[in-house]
Amino acid sequence: MLHGRVLSSPYAHAHVKRIDTSAAKAMGAVVITFDDIPTVRYNERIITIPSVLHKDHYVLADKVRRMGEAVAAVTAETEELAERAVRAIKVEYDVLPVLTDPIEAMKPGAAPIYDTVLLGENEIEIDHNIACDRSIEQGNVDRAFAEADLVVEGTFNLSKVYHAQMETKSAICRPEPNGGLTVWPTTQSIHNVRILLGQIFDIPLSKVNVKRVPIGGTFGSSIQMNPPIPICAALALKAHRPVKLTLTREEDAHDHTRYGEQIHLQLAAKKDGTLTGAKMEAIVDIGAHNIQAYSFLGVTVGWLVSLYKIPSVRYHGTAVYTNKAPSCAMQGFGNPQVTFATESLIEELAEKLDIDSLELRLKNYVGMGDTFWGQGPLVRSIVNSDGVPELLHRGAKAIGWNDRPKSGSETGRFRSGIGLGRGFHTSGAGAPQPGDVIDFSGAMVKLNVDGSVDVITALMDHGGGTLEALNRIASEALCVPLDKVNMAPAETCSTVYDCVTHATRGVYAGGGAVLKAATTLREEILTTAAHYLNTQAHALTLRLDEELGQGVVYTPSIPDLTMTLSELATRCWSESWKTIAAVESYRPVHCPPAYVTVFVEVKVDTWTGLVHTVKAVMGSDCGTVICPKMAIGQLEGGLSKGMGYALYESNAWNTDGQLISGGYWIDSKTSGISESPRIDALAASFAHSYEPSGPFGAKGIGEAAMNPVAAAYANAIRNAIGIRFYELPITPERILIALKKKERMHEQE
Repeated sequence: MLHGRVLSSPYAHAHVKRIDTSAAKAMGAVVITFDDIPTVRYNERIITIPSVLHKDHYVLADKVRRMGEAVAAVTAETEELAERAVRAIKVEYDVLPVLTDPIEAMKPGAAPIYDTVLLGENEIEIDHNIACDRSIEQGNVDRAFAEADLVVEGTFNLSKVYHAQMETKSAICRPEPNGGLTVWPTTQSIHNVRILLGQIFDIPLSKVNVKRVPIGGTFGSSIQMNPPIPICAALALKAHRPVKLTLTREEDAHDHTRYGEQIHLQLAAKKDGTLTGAKMEAIVDIGAHNIQAYSFLGVTVGWLVSLYKIPSVRYHGTAVYTNKAPSCAMQGFGNPQVTFATESLIEELAEKLDIDSLELRLKNYVGMGDTFWGQGPLVRSIVNSDGVPELLHRGAKAIGWNDRPKSGSETGRFRSGIGLGRGFHTSGAGAPQPGDVIDFSGAMVKLNVDGSVDVITALMDHGGGTLEALNRIASEALCVPLDKVNMAPAETCSTVYDCVTHATRGVYAGGGAVLKAATTLREEILTTAAHYLNTQAHALTLRLDEELGQGVVYTPSIPDLTMTLSELATRCWSESWKTIAAVESYRPVHCPPAYVTVFVEVKVDTWTGLVHTVKAVMGSDCGTVICPKMAIGQLEGGLSKGMGYALYESNAWNTDGQLISGGYWIDSKTSGISESPRIDALAASFAHSYEPSGPFGAKGIGEAAMNPVAAAYANAIRNAIGIRFYELPITPERILIALKKKERMHEQE
C-alpha cells in the first residue's frame, strides 16, 4: 500500500497558471494534477434527484475557490516521502479577489467565483455569485399581518461551524485486476460513493465495491462523498497500487462546515397568542461549493411551519457562493438555525403578550392530526404520534418552571435563569409521493442452520447504536435471542441500496427495512414449517423458548406440534431444498416528527461573562424506545453539542479567506469535559407515544436532540440578565459588551 498526500492551495481564490511536478516525480512519487483526472463535474452529495442537482466540483480544482482546496496529489512508499514530495511541487497562481461575506458577494462588480455550473445536465450561468434561490408562499400573508395585534421580529446571525467529528476524512482505494476498485472510505453512504466513483471514472458499478467501515461521529460531514475519496481513487488507478489518503485536522477543518445563515424572521399574532402569519428571509453562506443548497433552502421554511401552525407564510431564501469552506449538513440541516430564531421570537412574543411561553407553545405547536412539512414543501404527511404536552409539563415540573425569576430581575455578580426550547427533527424524508430528496432503504435477513440470523444492510452507524437497534428489531420480529442475531459486515456488492444515514432516519427507515425483510422471512418460516408439520401456515406462529435459547414454530391449539428454527433450517439444508431468506426495499411514506424539549438552568457570571449550566432536563418523543441507554446517550450528546453551538463554537475567516479559528480549542473550541453539561437518567425522559408507521412504534431521536438546545440557552440567558442575543455563539465577550451597553442605557435614563 502507498500513502497519499494532497497539495492544498495557500490562497482562497486563484487561477492555477502552472504546476511543476518534476521534483516530486524525481523522488519516486506518483503525481496527479487536473490534467490527470476525468473532467467530470459532479455534486458530492447525491441525495437530491438528478434534475435539480447542481454540479460544480471536480476531483481536483480547475480553479481555486477556497483556502486549502486540493490542486494536486501525490502517493509514495511512506507517509514521510509523500509529504516531502507534495512540498516539492511548485505552483504558480494568479491570485483573485476574495469574498468572505455573502452580502458583499452578491453586489454588482463582485469577483465571480463561478461563471457556470451544471444543473442536472444543463449548463447555467451564475449571476452575482447566487448559487440558487427559492420562494414559497401560502395563505394571505398581507391580510395575516394587517389583522394581527402584535408583530415581533429579529435578524439572527448564525455562523458557520466546523463539525469537529472524531475522525478526519480518510480513504483506502485498491485497484483490482478487472479494472475496478475496492474502497474503504469515511462515509455515511457506501452506495452513493459507489455510484459517484462509477460516474466519475467510467467504471461499471459491478466493478466498484465500497466497504462499510466503522466511523466515530460525522455529524453530517460525510453524507457527501468526501474529497479524499475520489483523489485517492485517482492516485490508486494511476499508480496501480492500493493507496491510503487521510486528511490532517487542519485540512479537514478547511473542508466542511455547518451552513452559515442570516435569518430575518417576523411572527404575527393575535392578543390571545394565536399565530396568524410569518415572513422569513434567509441568506445562506454555502462556501465554495454547492452541496445540496436547493434542498437546504426548501427545508429552511419547512422547519418553521412544522414547528408551529402558521396559516400564512412568505419566504425567500438565497444561497450564495463565498471563498470559504463548503457548507454541508450538520446535525439538523438548518433546523438548529431556524429553531433558534423561532424559539427566541416565541419567548419575545410571550413576554409582550404577558402569556406563559410554555402555554403559548402548546397553543400553536404542530401536533397530532396536523400536516407536517418535514423536509421541505414536497415532503408532507400527517402527524400520528405526539408526546409534546407530556414532555413540556413533565420538564417544567422537573426544572421548576413556575418558580423561575422574572426576566432580568436578578442582581449581583451571579444571576440565574431558566430557559425552554422545543423542537423536532424528521424521521427521514419520506412522504406519500417522492419529493426532490431520495429516501429509501433495503435489507436482507436470513436464517442459518443453527437457528441464528444474519442481518445484511448498507446502513451506516455513526456511533449512536443504530445497527444494534436494527438487530433488536430483527430479534423481536423473529423471536430469536438477541445474541443470535448478527449484523453482517457490509459492502456494496452484497447489499441492496440504502440512500444514506441522515435526517434521523436510521432506526425509523433503516429499521423499517429490516422489519419488512424480517416479516417476509417470518412468513417464509411459517410457510416452510407448515410443509413439515402438515398444517396451514396461518395456523402457526413463533415464540422465543428461553430454555432452548432459540425461536420455535408452534401451533397454539396443539402445543406439542412444534419445530425449532434450527430444526427447520437444518432440514431445508440437509434435504437440499433452500436457504430461508428475504430481501426487501422499503420507502417510507411518512417522516414523523421526533419531538424534543429542553429546559436548562444557567448561572451567568456578570464579571467574566461565563455561563455555567446548573441543571438540564430533556425529554424525547421518539415513539417506542428501542435502545434506552443509547437513547439517553443521544440526548446527552445533543445537549453537549447544542451547548457548544450556543456558547462556544464558531468559524471565522480573515479578508484573505484564511481560516483563523482552528482546532478543537482555539477560537472555534468545542466544549471540554468540564464544560459539558450532564443529564442524569431522572432528567432524561421519554414520552409514552407510539408511531404507527415506525418499526414497533419507533421513530427518530438523533438530530432532534440538538436542534432546540441553543434556543433554550439563549432564553435562559435572557431570563438571567434580561438581554436577548440574536447572534451565536453567545460568548463571554458578547455578554460583557451587552451588559455594559445595558448599564450605560440605564445611566442615561
